[in-house]
Amino acid sequence: DPPPPPLPKKQLQRAESLPEPGSSHRCHGNPELRAGSILYSIPPPQLRHEEGAPPRDRPSWGPKKPLTKSQSLGEPLAQRSPQQAPSPSLKELTFGTVDGELGQLLESPDGVCGVILGCQEAALARLLAHMQEELVGPEERQQLLQAELAGKLWAALDVLDPRPCCQSGDAWYFRVGFTLEHSQLQLAAKVPKPCCSSLGVQSSLGTHCSIQRLLGRFTDRLPRELVLPGIPGKQSRGPSGEDPACPAPRPVLQVLLCAEVPQQTLADFVKSSHALHRTHPGHYERLSCLLLLQLCLGLEHLRGQNVAQGDLCPENLLLVQCPCPPQSQRGQKEQVGLSLPRLLISSFFKVQEKQRPCSSSQEQDWSQALAAPSPPAAAELSVGRLIYQILHVNISLENILGSRSTRLPEIPLLSIYSAGLKRMATLLLHRDPQQRVSIEQARSILQVLLWGPRQELFARSRKSLALLRSWLQVKRALLLLRFAESSAGAGVSPGLEEWLCCQYFQGVTEHTLYQVTQVLY
Repeated sequence: DPPPPPLPKKQLQRAESLPEPGSSHRCHGNPELRAGSILYSIPPPQLRHEEGAPPRDRPSWGPKKPLTKSQSLGEPLAQRSPQQAPSPSLKELTFGTVDGELGQLLESPDGVCGVILGCQEAALARLLAHMQEELVGPEERQQLLQAELAGKLWAALDVLDPRPCCQSGDAWYFRVGFTLEHSQLQLAAKVPKPCCSSLGVQSSLGTHCSIQRLLGRFTDRLPRELVLPGIPGKQSRGPSGEDPACPAPRPVLQVLLCAEVPQQTLADFVKSSHALHRTHPGHYERLSCLLLLQLCLGLEHLRGQNVAQGDLCPENLLLVQCPCPPQSQRGQKEQVGLSLPRLLISSFFKVQEKQRPCSSSQEQDWSQALAAPSPPAAAELSVGRLIYQILHVNISLENILGSRSTRLPEIPLLSIYSAGLKRMATLLLHRDPQQRVSIEQARSILQVLLWGPRQELFARSRKSLALLRSWLQVKRALLLLRFAESSAGAGVSPGLEEWLCCQYFQGVTEHTLYQVTQVLY
């Protein structure tokens, strides 16, 4: 048959440059048809050319579909006109962004102020992700390490110290080395105590800065060079007095390999810090707020994973020393011995222990809440008690729920943080569960205590959402300036405290600040 007559040339309007959704969906199986769908209608199946025909050789059979301006093209090979170029995202905006794209943003309804505020939020999010990777390491490297450790036993590890580097309430920890890609990594070999064995949930908790990370596990006979209390070592005689030349076989124990090597427990730290609390109360109590904040963040993560925390006592909370900055970069806090460690929750089960005596139904409810990790109230009560223990104030069930007194022990007002910590402890240990603050609220209270807004902000102006919004915007700008000045000056790398601060200002809103300051002040 002779070819059809050519179609009359017609200038297409802009409204006719985009296909209807239906025609786009019909073309998704063939990239060549997608490329030609702008200029040609799709012929009936019996009239289509074979798959290899280029789009330009395909004539347009039949009438064109009407095209609508409101539909986005969305096709990978179609070119947008310069007038239709999208505005750049604030997350992608950098100092090198071309002026043409900047001009589009400046013409937006939000104007210059909206652009600057959006860029600040995006910059804080990028800084937060970068600092978190510095603290916990890249996710890809952890997955590689887990794969390399699979199936390994004691023979594949180098015991760096025969004695435990830390002893918690439920386990002993040993420093071990493992070679990966020609470099030796330091890990912690966690040997659970006989009374503590249920650790199945620990491998599914996800990565979090306040949660102990499990890299692998195995069951093997304990090496003879390791020294455990109550288990004879290589140089010791057994309980029956056997000859060391023919020692009894070592026990077979479950071992967990953890990414962080703990140096001490929170109980050890509190016991050794009486002098620091007395001589530098402001620095010590600020450090206490930062430790409690890490604990609350970890508890929030566990609840999001539908996992109950274990025994939240100081003996089961581990402290891992962060890398120390050079001597010339150390601030006043490090010079007085108050370097901030990472706090890790390592217990995800309840150690069997003797129940405390109870003298009333209220005390019975209290002890049950503390003994069972599953009720939500257990975490609030445990954190409330920890506040007193960290501040070296003796507290017990008899102090809290004594039948003759309803008052909690007094917390001395030694610094600007004392009154806020006392207020938070009172709210966490409230007799009425409806009056207790949650872990999420306690975390927000600690953030306000550390970084504001403080009560003097409301001395000149009445508290309002507008005031808190303005305060938040200015503080974000000042925080970014401080990061820039630090990197350009002494070259101090952001640490754990900067990460916690950045996390606060990146996520908080004026509505949250209004509610928290109402509770706190």
